[in-house]
Amino acid sequence: MKDVLKIAGAFVGFLVGAGFASGQELLQFFVSFGVWGLAGITLSTAAFIFLGMTLANLGSELQATSHKEVVRAICGPWLSKPIDLLMTFFMFAIAVVMLAGAGALLEQKLGLPAAWGSALVTLLVIAATCLKLKKVLTLISSITPLLILVALGIAIYALATRETDLTTLNQLALDQNAATSHWALGAMLYVSYNIFGCVAILAISSGAAKDRRKATWGGILGGITLGALMMTISLAMLSRLDSLVDTPMPMLALALEVSPALSSLVSVVILLMIFNTAVGCLYSFSSRFLPADTTSFRVGSLIAGIIAYACSMFGFVSLVGMVYPVFGYIGFILITAITVAWVRQRMKHSHKAQTARAQ
Repeated sequence: MKDVLKIAGAFVGFLVGAGFASGQELLQFFVSFGVWGLAGITLSTAAFIFLGMTLANLGSELQATSHKEVVRAICGPWLSKPIDLLMTFFMFAIAVVMLAGAGALLEQKLGLPAAWGSALVTLLVIAATCLKLKKVLTLISSITPLLILVALGIAIYALATRETDLTTLNQLALDQNAATSHWALGAMLYVSYNIFGCVAILAISSGAAKDRRKATWGGILGGITLGALMMTISLAMLSRLDSLVDTPMPMLALALEVSPALSSLVSVVILLMIFNTAVGCLYSFSSRFLPADTTSFRVGSLIAGIIAYACSMFGFVSLVGMVYPVFGYIGFILITAITVAWVRQRMKHSHKAQTARAQ
């Protein structure tokens, strides 16, 4: 059970980061489609369960120590190279979105101009990347359960205090800017861009599990948990959408309705998650091209951080609606490869079983 929970926790912990907790991702990919967005969440949940199960199974079978082993097994020697490179640049794109999110958060909470807020967090992220503050980051990542509990509490409050009728809310949702044109495409794009990061986290966490069956259940439990969180928070935002229009951080706005103190707590937690995610992504990106913890690595991280800050000026809401769908379409290639790998694996085990029975 310990291995199952460890793998499920790693899976959920990666996805329930700053973008998820802010509510902006769920708003653009699900809530903006109204009631049909709930069908999209069901579709996404099924996809997360399947992909989590398959990746955890492969990671355990290969006893993987990095995502490269799993990517090579899934994609083959030729396709694995461009996929690995895309994963690296996805890390940079996530860092850009996180810096924009920091600016939006500080502007909404403190009235600080978004450009200044992003600049401040960029400096802290570059410093942390260069100084190897691993213990601090480990401590910050441990607040994920708190973030989940607070988000669920706010969601339950929002559902319990709904005043506007569902028909009006549904129409209001359809008037919002969605990440794509159809709820099913939005659901699969959400899964698709997230899978870039999931490959790495599931490969490493399940590679340490000796029992393949436990690893598989870890992926399944992670997918189910994600689906439950997505459904609860999306229902909450849909039920109170009349008060969330044009808000870059919907969950923060809901928290403020509950209590100013809770709003401050949520702000701090989300900001810490943003910082944690941005440092991890910038470190991963820089270490892909330069030897980690060297002078050239620090210079490279500084340059990459400055470029990321410049890119973050497009704005948090715009970047979520632009960056994630692009990587989502590319991610369909990876999802197809994972599905083919699952079919091959099933055929291989079936052949082994038949051979064993014949003997």
